[in-house]
Amino acid sequence: MSMYTVGNDLYSGRLSFKIIQHRKIWFAIAGALVLISLISFGVKSPNLGIEFRGGSQFTISGVSNQNQQPAYAVIAKEGNDKAPRVSSLGSSGMRVQTVQLNNDQTAAVKEALAQAYNVPANKVTSTFVGPSWGADIMNKAIRAMIVFMVAVSAVLIIYFRSWTIAVGATGALLHDFVVTLGIYWILGLEITPATIIGILTIMGYSLYDTVVVFDKVRENTQQLNKQLRYTYEESANLAINQTLIRSLNTSITGLFPVMSVLVIGVWLFGADTLRDLALVMFVGMLLSTISSIFIAAPLAVTLGMRRPDIKAHTEHVRTVRAAVSNDVDAASLSKEDSDMLSYMPEGERQAGSHLGVKAQPKRKRRNK
Repeated sequence: MSMYTVGNDLYSGRLSFKIIQHRKIWFAIAGALVLISLISFGVKSPNLGIEFRGGSQFTISGVSNQNQQPAYAVIAKEGNDKAPRVSSLGSSGMRVQTVQLNNDQTAAVKEALAQAYNVPANKVTSTFVGPSWGADIMNKAIRAMIVFMVAVSAVLIIYFRSWTIAVGATGALLHDFVVTLGIYWILGLEITPATIIGILTIMGYSLYDTVVVFDKVRENTQQLNKQLRYTYEESANLAINQTLIRSLNTSITGLFPVMSVLVIGVWLFGADTLRDLALVMFVGMLLSTISSIFIAAPLAVTLGMRRPDIKAHTEHVRTVRAAVSNDVDAASLSKEDSDMLSYMPEGERQAGSHLGVKAQPKRKRRNK
């Protein structure tokens, strides 16, 4: 089957993945991931970058050999740090991060690094980063996220006129934030300001994909009470299937550039400064795609199904279906129920169909 055939079948309903119907499975998996992440926050120390923990940083430029072992040997001897962090910068640079050193230790390390990498002394620069700067960045990032969540919820409630959709979108955003940070925490990946910026960036990406799905859910359920072909749950599941190919295409095209940065920029050319931002965006974009399909919409639908009118409509659909499946009871259907069974909401079309002449634009008559 080609992708076009799959897309048409998903849109028309001939092919359907039961995403909403299996929502308890997705919620259990998401809840487990969030719980594991929260537990890791309490039992394991994070691998914070120098911006958050503070310390001394040395930059060596113009090196011909980017072997990291000489830097470790120098810090072990002169810097009194058992776990320095050494990384490459481009094709001719090195970066060494240690605990806070005094002036004498800083001078000794600079001289030793210059000798170890056979570069002039002026090619080795040192800076000190205080932990207060990183703490200030973290506080501002947390405040920005809170403001973002509140603003997003307000806009979604106004736009969709439904608080359930706002809760579904916010729940997916929180899942992406906690699990992405949890992956960094558990794997011991370095958390830097670039990591926090990347996490905040993917919030917008996650929201975009979620709104696309919700917009189709609203379109399919707008005239719910005028028909008996679908329940609210089935209409929402159809909407997710109809937007599934679009979500996958958007995610793939978004992930390819990030993968290029990781593979070509970081792995091949050694641009380690790009690693933090690219890695967190790759992980976050992948999670946001999954959450928009398996968390956001199912959560909003679960809350929406508690409404009395939707409950009544669902029971009505089940009753009529039971009657239609029984030839004797089918004859007792009212004309209204029969009409609602054959009703097609305005704008709903089967994939591949067209409106013919009606779809053509109206042209103004020209006076001869």
